Amino acid sequence: MPDIRILSAEEARAAIPALSAVLADCVAGGASVGFMQPYGPDDAEPYWRDVADAVATGGSLLLVAELEGRIVGTVQVGAAQMPNQPHRGDLKKLLVHRSARGRGLARLLMEAAEREAVRCGKTLLVLDTATGSDAEAIYPRLGWQRVGVIPDYALWPQGGFCDTTLFYKRLA
Repeated sequence: MPDIRILSAEEARAAIPALSAVLADCVAGGASVGFMQPYGPDDAEPYWRDVADAVATGGSLLLVAELEGRIVGTVQVGAAQMPNQPHRGDLKKLLVHRSARGRGLARLLMEAAEREAVRCGKTLLVLDTATGSDAEAIYPRLGWQRVGVIPDYALWPQGGFCDTTLFYKRLA
C-alpha cells in the first residue's frame, strides 16, 4: 500500500537523492517537465535544493508517494502567490517513476495535493502539462477543466517543440 505524505524542509533536503532519481527517470522517459536530456540524478539536485528552500519559506508544499519506504512519486503545490491571488495555487511537477506507474499513485498524489491546498486556504488550482503526453489524460479523469493549448510552449527533453495544455480545478 502506498504512503502519501507531505515533507518538511528538513525531510525534503534528506530526500533529495530519491527525488532526483524520480525526476531523472521521468526526464529520461520523455516527460516535458522543464529539463533536457541527458539529465541524471546529479543534474536534478540543484532543482530539489531550491524546492526544499521553497518548502522552508512556505512557498511550496511537497508531497511524496512511497512504496516499501522508497520515494517513487512526487507533486508540489506552489502556495505563495501575488497579493491579489491568495486563493490560487499552482500544481507543479506531478512525477511518478516509471517502475511504479499503473498503481494509482498519480491519483493519490493529486487527491492529497488538493486536500493540502484546501487546508492552506486555496480554492483554485492551475497547472500546465505537455499536450499529447500520458500525463495530459490524467487530469480530466480527476475533475480538472481543460482551458486550452499554447503551441510551441516548451521543448520535449529530447528536443523539438512541445505544445502545452492548461487546466484548472475549483476546490471545495
